Amino acid sequence: MSGFREPMLATLTERRFSNAAWVFERKFDGMRALAVREGGAPHLWSRNEKPLDKRFPELVDALAELGGPEFTADGEIVAFDGKQTSFARLQARIHLTGAARIAATGVDVYYYLFDLLSFEGEDLTRRPLRERKRILRGAFDFRDPIRYSAHRNTAGEAYYEDACGRGWEGLIAKRAESRYRSGRSTDWLKFKCVRDQEFVVGGFTDPQGSRSGFGALLVGYFDGGGPLRYAGKVGTGYDDRTLRDLRARMNGLARDSSPFADPVREKRAHWIEPELVVQVGFTEWTTGGMLRHPRYQGERTDKAPEDVVRETA
Repeated sequence: MSGFREPMLATLTERRFSNAAWVFERKFDGMRALAVREGGAPHLWSRNEKPLDKRFPELVDALAELGGPEFTADGEIVAFDGKQTSFARLQARIHLTGAARIAATGVDVYYYLFDLLSFEGEDLTRRPLRERKRILRGAFDFRDPIRYSAHRNTAGEAYYEDACGRGWEGLIAKRAESRYRSGRSTDWLKFKCVRDQEFVVGGFTDPQGSRSGFGALLVGYFDGGGPLRYAGKVGTGYDDRTLRDLRARMNGLARDSSPFADPVREKRAHWIEPELVVQVGFTEWTTGGMLRHPRYQGERTDKAPEDVVRETA
């Protein structure tokens, strides 16, 4: 087995636990990526199979130097803001290619590997997670910018409290004997310290005062393969460049009618085709199904709009 495959995804849970049959890893605030090498140069792919080689050439070069001739590995690309991984900081690299433009951002990236799907031509997906991680540990010469994602074998509750105290995104709990299966699975669980998720942009409002670009994004999610449901407006978290860039792109997606199934009571709203996906942090969902205190965190180019649903435990 070699080549790209759909990654395994974790399921959100509100239940924290400790269990010797599970391992617990840090949840990173970055971009999921699969690294694939089939005897030639390695390649990086996003979770929705978009090529990432030109966006993160230093990681491709490092994988070529530090990995073997054949592998398929799973991990997360991150950038740091101090000691915290920051998706917002990673945004400076999301759309850029070219060595000069990348260097001008001053944003260093790292690739944390946490699973190994194949190695030296052998399919590892049916092997237990603990065994895959053991093989992964010896499959690469781990040094920056390629890092190994360590785990704890027990004390999940205590580790979760420690993670939240450190300002981490949370933890991923993984059943130690689980196989690697594409798609969402309850063998991997998310213990989140913060509330955030992806949303689809369906429109925007006009800017007020001296603000440029737009006032707020109008966002929603798809309801189990059904219509686009409205979740509220996101008016904070943007810098001037983001306001201008997003407005220019949204102008090219303009449509006459609302893409939302629910009424949106915003005066002079502008509608767009629901193709842009963004990550939004928020404090909670209201009883009416709206986001409370939402804040823009960045664009998600690694997730298809039709895959965006309301994340529930």
